[in-house]
Amino acid sequence: MNKKRYAASAVVFLVLAVLVYLQFRTWRDFDWVRLFQYGLNWRHILHGIALIYFAYFLRAVRWKIFLRPVRQHASLLGLLPPTLIGFTGLALLGRPGELIRPYLIARRENLPFASQVAVWAVERIFDVGGFTVLLVAGIFLPSKLRTFTEAATPEVREWIHLTGYALIALVLGLLSAAVVMAYRGKRIAQWVEGRFSHLAENLGHRIAQKIREFTVGLNTIHGPFAFLQVSAVSVAMWWVIALSYKEVTHAYGAPMAALSATKVLLLMGSSMIGSMVQLPGVGGGSQLATISALDHVFHIVPKELAVSCGIMLWLVTFVAVVPVGLLLSHRERLSLRKLSAESAQAEEVAVVEEAS
Repeated sequence: MNKKRYAASAVVFLVLAVLVYLQFRTWRDFDWVRLFQYGLNWRHILHGIALIYFAYFLRAVRWKIFLRPVRQHASLLGLLPPTLIGFTGLALLGRPGELIRPYLIARRENLPFASQVAVWAVERIFDVGGFTVLLVAGIFLPSKLRTFTEAATPEVREWIHLTGYALIALVLGLLSAAVVMAYRGKRIAQWVEGRFSHLAENLGHRIAQKIREFTVGLNTIHGPFAFLQVSAVSVAMWWVIALSYKEVTHAYGAPMAALSATKVLLLMGSSMIGSMVQLPGVGGGSQLATISALDHVFHIVPKELAVSCGIMLWLVTFVAVVPVGLLLSHRERLSLRKLSAESAQAEEVAVVEEAS
């Protein structure tokens, strides 16, 4: 497992190195001195950090709704520390730290680890859906949110509309897949397991296990009212994150203060896509994607300001949780690396147990 992680990290490092080289090769006149001379309004930065912490609180609220069928009286305050510690592990360890949050919640609530991995998988759909609702509203609804799309060039406007249509198609596809899984998940898992059983390292069984986990996760949505609750919390959470992005950009004053709500949401989307390629504790993809969007899509800021803002957005939205998360993990005598290894081992055990 460690060899696979090292190989993945090496590939990510090479990709990021190439992207950095290509980015800065086009900026031969980049003024490094100017990069560090931008005055920040730290009140906006602090507001952005406070909003990000409120978003973590909403994540804990959403998980509490998911737990209602099996742990009706789960404590919201009890779910908040695993949430903060889990995102600290993600910030410092990268993808290997993703399962720390469901692992801690399963241990705290005395639930099977696989059941909370299932919740984590279903949570991803509501994340995509919540963000899509906001972005589609910003692109298509007749409101002040559309000021950017109306003022953009025809090429950029077409790209934005295509992004909106693609996200709508993605969400509809995910919802359709979820409905199919809810009614035919076990049969689909059995078919996949039999069809791909000949592949190396039990790949067919691993895929089947993920399908079963996702099907179990769907059982946490116990009725239309719960679905509406989770959806509302998801949209509210992503709106709070958007406000945090806006606070950070406004900390730079003009011309960043001219960023409309639609621009902020597009900036968030680019950051989310870039975060899929990043090094543990260093990031890289998120910052590069944000910088590229500010420079090549919006064309409203100097490239030095785009770099500064991209790094600050990463620090506020990804790294600001680390001090509190480390404090909580220290208080509970937890090691993030040990938790990451234990969660990975628990996932491997679940695969073996189901195969036997």
